[in-house]
Amino acid sequence: QVQLVESGGGLVQAGDSLRLSCAASGRTFSTWPKGWFRRAPGKEREFVAAINWNGGSTIYADSVKGRFTISRENAKNSVYLQMNSLKPEDTAVYYCAATRTSTDWGTEEYKYGYWGQGTQVTVSS
Repeated sequence: QVQLVESGGGLVQAGDSLRLSCAASGRTFSTWPKGWFRRAPGKEREFVAAINWNGGSTIYADSVKGRFTISRENAKNSVYLQMNSLKPEDTAVYYCAATRTSTDWGTEEYKYGYWGQGTQVTVSS
C-alpha cells in the first residue's frame, strides 16, 4: 500500500513562511523523484516544484522560483517544501507526488502516479 502524507499547511499572512512535509511509506520510494503540485480555488492543479532522486537537481515553476525550496531526506523517506515570502495567490491545496518510475520525472503531472491527500495553505493579505 503506497501512502504519501502531507503536513504543515495552515493560515498565514502575506510575507510569512511555511514548511510543508511529505512522508512516504509502503514502497521503496526513498530514492524516487518527488514533486509538489497545488490546486487553487477554481483552477486546475499545477506544478510547483520537483526534485530528483538525490536532491542534486530541482525544477521550479516560474511563479515560485526564488521563494520556494524543495528538498528531501531519503533516510526519512521525506520531501519538503520551504515556502517563503508567501503571497495571497499561493493559496491552494498542496499535493505531494511520487513518480510512476524511478527515472522519469519533471513538471508534467502524468509522470506522477502516487499522490497525497493534500494540505491547505491559505495566505491572507
